[in-house]
Amino acid sequence: MKRHTLVARFGSSDKKRVSSRWEDAQVTDVECIDLVGELDHGLDEALKRLAKLGLRPQESAIDLTILATLIFGADTRVPRSSEAQDGWTREIEINLPVSDVTSWDGLKPILERALKFLTGDFWYFAFRPRPVQYALLASTVQPELREFSCVSLFSGGLDSYIGAVDALGRGETPLFVSHYLSHTSKNQKLCMDHLKEKFHKTAAEFFRARIGFETEMIPSLAKKPGYDGERTERSRSFLFFSIAALAASSLGKSVPVLVPENGLIALNVPLDRLRVGALSTRTTHPFFIARFNEIVRILGINANFVNPYRFKTKGEMARNCADPKFIKETAKDTISCSSPGKGRYQGNSPGHCGHCMPCLIRRASLVAAFGEDTTPYTLSKLKGKLNSKEASGTHIRSFQVALEKLRSSPRYSAIAVSIPGPLTDCATEVPRLIAVYERGMNEVGALLNKVKTAPL
Repeated sequence: MKRHTLVARFGSSDKKRVSSRWEDAQVTDVECIDLVGELDHGLDEALKRLAKLGLRPQESAIDLTILATLIFGADTRVPRSSEAQDGWTREIEINLPVSDVTSWDGLKPILERALKFLTGDFWYFAFRPRPVQYALLASTVQPELREFSCVSLFSGGLDSYIGAVDALGRGETPLFVSHYLSHTSKNQKLCMDHLKEKFHKTAAEFFRARIGFETEMIPSLAKKPGYDGERTERSRSFLFFSIAALAASSLGKSVPVLVPENGLIALNVPLDRLRVGALSTRTTHPFFIARFNEIVRILGINANFVNPYRFKTKGEMARNCADPKFIKETAKDTISCSSPGKGRYQGNSPGHCGHCMPCLIRRASLVAAFGEDTTPYTLSKLKGKLNSKEASGTHIRSFQVALEKLRSSPRYSAIAVSIPGPLTDCATEVPRLIAVYERGMNEVGALLNKVKTAPL
């Protein structure tokens, strides 16, 4: 096990001595400024893309996005297998220059709580003033404000695609925000093209950011034989939300930031005991959204993150959207798989495996909404007998076990929805969350009723 402290540096003149909170920590300086004096790692490019849209973000939102980039970098570069105290839980500190140290110091407890919930790690933060030459990072040119009625997350997944169709269909003027990696970029572009063709090209405006660190972010780790980083990516939603906050802060008014996610996935109740805690993702759980809203409020960013589909199953989202026919015809170009790149090990192109939890919920939703699903899957058929000891049968078996609990115990669902995290921020909504959990599970149950799983 090794604790890590990452010290963000702003240029060659940023030499202030910084100490770690731990005497035995691995301390790594991480340069955030490139050779020409601009923000590195895709951050400056993101600011320039906003400027092309006539948008200038708040300095506090830039701080948040830089911090989120460092968090995502640490999350994906510090391996749990070698650096965690228990094979999972890491201890990471980030030291960052910011525009307003007082505000950020007050945020430490909320940040630490939110990220512990999201990633399962212990996070710690230290803040210091930005160097004078980087006191202002946003463009100094007064922008011509564009009129957007909301910001909406756009991942290339089916839920965010439905959210886009609904927003445009009801006459909104949304700014769609994407964070893209290699395995999501193609699907995002395909979906963008569909939306621009269906709706007027100027009605669908997109702000896409490719932000992240190179593999060698932490040289002491990258030099180790067999080093391949960390693939769990639990903090990615914090980066995605921060990029959306960056965009929202540019609009000059308070706007909703839409987080389109079906209620079953948002709750993400663990299917079995092996998926409790940090092994079950919590990217859009009500607790995390509430904490992120606290963060942006304290920073003075005029944005309110809300999931308008938290009471709908994925099938209900598809069936009741503004244009079900359009969704049915183009849904195949969205991506839902938790690991779309794993097919390459079998010689397949990146795509849907067909048997992970998101794939199964997707398949169930499209069948429930339209009676068919034309998406190509590596595991194309869901019938007959599958080996529960192999990947293709593991999640199916877990769903079946959870469904049996639902059928055998009327009280199970009320207990289950509280397992992933606290619902105190939305206590009055709990009955509706229980109901959407039950309906969502039954959608999947209808898909799997002809599948048998057993150790083979």
